[in-house]
Amino acid sequence: MSALTSLAQLEAVASGVAQPLATVRHCHMAEAPLVLIPLKLAGEAAAPLAVMLGAGPDDPTMLMVPQPRNRDLRFAFAADLAKLVLNHIETSRGAVEELPPGKDGDDRIRYGDAPQILVPNRGGIGFLRMLGRSTRFRSTEGPYAVEPSVPVLGRWLTWFADRYDRPGSSLLLAATETLRMHWATGQSSLEDGNLAALLGWIDPPDGLDGPAAAALAEDPVSCPPAGPSTDPTFDNEVLAPAIAAYHASGGDHRAEERLRTVLAGQLAPTWDVMWRAAALLRELPEGASVPGRWERDRDAFTYYHQTFGEAYPQARRDSPVRAAKRLHDLERAQDAYDAQRAFDDPLVMAEHRLSGQAFGGVVTECDPTRLDETGKRPKLRPYLRIGTEDPVRLDVGTTVCNAARPSLKGKVVEFGVGGVLLELTGGMGRKLSPEPGSVPGVGDRVCFTSLTDGSYGATRFPEREDTPWTHGGPPEEYVPTDEDAEEEWS
Repeated sequence: MSALTSLAQLEAVASGVAQPLATVRHCHMAEAPLVLIPLKLAGEAAAPLAVMLGAGPDDPTMLMVPQPRNRDLRFAFAADLAKLVLNHIETSRGAVEELPPGKDGDDRIRYGDAPQILVPNRGGIGFLRMLGRSTRFRSTEGPYAVEPSVPVLGRWLTWFADRYDRPGSSLLLAATETLRMHWATGQSSLEDGNLAALLGWIDPPDGLDGPAAAALAEDPVSCPPAGPSTDPTFDNEVLAPAIAAYHASGGDHRAEERLRTVLAGQLAPTWDVMWRAAALLRELPEGASVPGRWERDRDAFTYYHQTFGEAYPQARRDSPVRAAKRLHDLERAQDAYDAQRAFDDPLVMAEHRLSGQAFGGVVTECDPTRLDETGKRPKLRPYLRIGTEDPVRLDVGTTVCNAARPSLKGKVVEFGVGGVLLELTGGMGRKLSPEPGSVPGVGDRVCFTSLTDGSYGATRFPEREDTPWTHGGPPEEYVPTDEDAEEEWS
């Protein structure tokens, strides 16, 4: 936990209301996201109990499994869920955009929009990941065949869960994690995992402060857990008898409706809280880099949608080369995401200034027309001296860039009593004199940081067939078998 986050938490305790950790929203918020609230059977890893979902606060749909241990009922539930989720995917694509040809000359397209799924917490993310893993290999023929839409749903849920792992992606969001990125409360991180309590601190009802609102939200009777796990008392005293009554009745309609009413009462409060959370996030202005990241999400969605029928379902385990590529891509994405958030948001940049990765101050000296004539040709290399009181922890020679205009780059020349001396190296035009306004002048307040958007490039990896012996050699070609469909739900 950083110093600023700790300070914000202390201020939240003192004031009784959550304090902002950001001045802008660092994620994309769709106009009509698919809010999805899952519940699972206690003691089971991925046995669905019920789900409430919809793309509008006034349009919820609830699905349930009246007897979660019945295989046929589970997969009938999965088929019903597939219809709703796949319909949302198809209706969220938007118009097709024509893009310039790629490096290989092939035509490219991008969908104008992409589906976004919101779940209450990280437990919901894990449940969708397990549900995808448990359905994407199911066979649509032979014994124990399922509806064709079930494995399609599993592949899409797996894809969304994989995109969630990518820093900066907004295709699948957990409400608690997204809210915690923007606000600090006066309670522990474990308590922040309760969505209703978290919102109690951020947006307490009239007449209540954060602690009082959070205390009310922790009552499982008036505010049931946001899933996927249910309250143990509810399980023992309400749910178990209702499921037993349904089972004993042989599937009687009235017993099913009683169970449906019970589960709807558990889901409805979270449904309202989820849309409150979405509204609060939407009120924040969008960060400058958010559209670019959403554009990459749309690129990924377009590619997967276009190539969906051309490949097998995602393997249970990545091959060594694919795993290395994925890890490298995630590290690059994290590096870029950290830099973009800092460039977008002075509160985030303040964290890096405290850690010594950035410094801000006033330009005290400037030589905008200085030339470096040590090489064959002179180069424009202006000097800036910045007076700062920040605890700078950068080495001489470190490359830095301007927080307000990241294309303006330089390197640290020296540290002295008068501040930090920088030699600017890029972002001033291609002439021997800088473009007007490109070099800060004396008296200007600036901020420079060692964070850069994409600080290291892509790495070349061996082809699949060239996997080195240290990693097991070339893996065998994957061929689906009947064993893939035997994976249990729990």
